[in-house]
Amino acid sequence: MKQLLVLGAGLIGARHAQAIKAHTGCNLVGVVEPNQSLYRDANTTYFSNISQVTAPVDGVIIATPTNLHCENGIYAARKGWDILIEKPVTASLEQAKELSQVIQESGIASLVGHHRRYHPSVQALKSLVTGKKIGTAVTASMIWAMRKPDAYFEQNWRSTEGSPVMINIVHDLDLLRFIFGDIAKITGFGSSLIRNQNRVESGAAAILFETGMTASISFADTAPSPWGFEAGTGENPNIATSGQDMLWITGTEGGISFPSMTQWGGAADWSEAPTPRKLKIATAVPLQQQLQHFLDVMAGTAEPLISVFDATKTLANTLELETLFAQQIEPI
Repeated sequence: MKQLLVLGAGLIGARHAQAIKAHTGCNLVGVVEPNQSLYRDANTTYFSNISQVTAPVDGVIIATPTNLHCENGIYAARKGWDILIEKPVTASLEQAKELSQVIQESGIASLVGHHRRYHPSVQALKSLVTGKKIGTAVTASMIWAMRKPDAYFEQNWRSTEGSPVMINIVHDLDLLRFIFGDIAKITGFGSSLIRNQNRVESGAAAILFETGMTASISFADTAPSPWGFEAGTGENPNIATSGQDMLWITGTEGGISFPSMTQWGGAADWSEAPTPRKLKIATAVPLQQQLQHFLDVMAGTAEPLISVFDATKTLANTLELETLFAQQIEPI
């Protein structure tokens, strides 16, 4: 029975805590959260500071604001605790390098919470692409668009650091990396058209992969729409489900749309109509799948699906995009 600690009681931290309590292979030691105004579960032990934790801990899930990831990860590593750290892995590449070095020195296991990799449909999609079921992948087009409520940004760290690039598009970039491999070049344009704040809120990214295929991401946190990973898959209880596709992949022998997992083929040239086939994929809750994988990694029976070292590549791509967009936003 692994003893797990959660750092942070925000939206994702609370979900991690509940997942641990529901799992028969681990026990929730408690949640570290200094903000007394956040929701408190009467059946959970809370600490205001990590130094107050004296009970045995095997692993920790770090769900604090990004600027605290490195500090908390280093503390946990030096305590000998295995870590599952939420995305993005750290706030900067310098912090990621520092954290990676401490992890190597301590010998602990590390996992990063790019939880989309745990969707059975995402893993099936990767298998279809790498198995060339649609031939050689040529292009991918993705949309992530929703209207975040104003309260999401009020009186918290998101008011100045709430760019959807670092919060949301980091997931999309990692999803594309998981399916298509490492990114060679990335560029794009960003805008602060609606809220007119000192942060990008919408834009478009263009990506070239090392394989030579290309992809695009159109995104906005100011535009209500049915298109986005969370809306399409229904994975997040805080976001309404639309069931609509948000990723379209073309290959030399067909294409596929996600998350409906509709595979298109049969069109040898433009005179032949393509035919669709909807694939049946098992369903599972990704946070639960990720927790089980974390326990397996801790036990030494599985290799990390995405370690701190791999997640640093996704961070580098995301920071490059964020920096580019920041240069395009006029200060208010």
